[in-house]
Amino acid sequence: MITGALRSKVDRLWDEFWTGGISNPLSVIEQITYLIFLRRLDERETADARPHLRRAPGKPYYGLFGADEQNLRWQHFKNLGGEEMLRLVGREVFDHLKRVGGEYMKDAVLLIMRPSLLVSAVRMIDQLPLTGGDTKGDLYEYMLSKLNTAGVNGQFRTPRHVIRTIVDLALADVQGREALTWRVCDPACGTAGFLVSVMEHLMERYTSEAGRLVEGEGSEQQITHTGDLLEPAERQHLTTDALHGFDFDVTMLRIGAMNLALHGADPDRATIYYQDALSNSFPDRFPKLSEAAFDLVLANPPFKGSLDASDVHPSLTRVAKTRKTELLFVALMLRLLKLGGRCAIIVPDGVLFGSSNAHVSVRKALVEDNQLEAVVKLPAGVFKPYAGVSTAVLMFRKGGRTDHVWFYDVQADGYSLDDKRDPVPENDLPDVLARWKARNPKTDTDRTAKAFFVPKADIVAQDYDLSLNRYKEVVHEEVKYDPPKVILEKLKALEAEIAKDLKELEGML
Repeated sequence: MITGALRSKVDRLWDEFWTGGISNPLSVIEQITYLIFLRRLDERETADARPHLRRAPGKPYYGLFGADEQNLRWQHFKNLGGEEMLRLVGREVFDHLKRVGGEYMKDAVLLIMRPSLLVSAVRMIDQLPLTGGDTKGDLYEYMLSKLNTAGVNGQFRTPRHVIRTIVDLALADVQGREALTWRVCDPACGTAGFLVSVMEHLMERYTSEAGRLVEGEGSEQQITHTGDLLEPAERQHLTTDALHGFDFDVTMLRIGAMNLALHGADPDRATIYYQDALSNSFPDRFPKLSEAAFDLVLANPPFKGSLDASDVHPSLTRVAKTRKTELLFVALMLRLLKLGGRCAIIVPDGVLFGSSNAHVSVRKALVEDNQLEAVVKLPAGVFKPYAGVSTAVLMFRKGGRTDHVWFYDVQADGYSLDDKRDPVPENDLPDVLARWKARNPKTDTDRTAKAFFVPKADIVAQDYDLSLNRYKEVVHEEVKYDPPKVILEKLKALEAEIAKDLKELEGML
């Protein structure tokens, strides 16, 4: 949780970009990401130099910055004047960033053209607490919350509280410390919201409430705690190989990688990849990650658009012969999961009841060949102002057997369902998690309730329709009316009263 003072700093930084001529929220986040990365490069160089200087006092250390590149460090150029700073950063500093920043920084471009804007941005970012604890991650999430315009191809940012509920549902049944060995994937990761939320969940669950990833001396990640400890191997796995994401938008990849890094992932072990996960090239480029590699897959994939059939991997079209991305992503989840692995995916309502052969094939595969566990219906306004599309969360496990499917009708998520999305007291999300943990197919059979189970046989009989309204029963209260003669007498009395009042009014005039 960030304080009001920190929020004000971020708001001022945002306003500086706006007045400086950069008004696209995505461009603002991208430019801020570059500057944060430059600051972290300098801080990492300083941290890496400490053990070297202890071993060899007085001997200079050169790691990411060579002897002739010391003027490219944050601690140097942050003190320059506007014109000089813009000239140095726009050329040499960004050329250096492209060389050492990894795959996602190789085409970085400084869009800041005004010296005054660059000076203000550098000074403000220099004051932000990015060196430890939760604050740095929360700050970045707050910046990401300002992405209030929809992207292309159906992309939009999933609300953080919805993500956290889905992650908590997916991990609710995990026994012991099993999840600390898992590999998790989001094949349409965007800003890496699902992956960050998984890390937060695991840190809160397996350390104390105060336990968090923080940066210690040197470049290693350490844990502060007042309760249970993570084993070194668990910590290493969580920060380097537990979380994997794919996206074909380079800007989103940069933002997602920074989001993970600021939440504690190891920035040197990038697990965010540039890849269209539906394409033919996916298995060839990532053979160890493209099939049966993950214990948990979470996603809110693009809803709109269709692909050229020749670009789609044949393993996906075997599940459903279609070009619709929302159906292909469900098939992709099954391919990515290990046997017994679990998935939670947000889908548009059409996936639940569409009558095409492809729609029915996907639903049939979930029910007949795997264990479909839950359909959580979300209200239509959850994704406003991006879109008003009605959606649901499908939860399933690869393999196994479907006997019953749990349905929940979410009618409120704690925010108004209009474009403003203001906080409101009505919120079903805590109840979703509570009822999910306490679910029982033998007792949760009342279809007039918010949550209920439906036997597989009923779903098969409905051609695998998974829409909640197909099974939910609405109780209609019987309204009793007076007999017609009584109603007529009441109307006559009312008319007489009106006539009397009109006559009195006429007399007054």
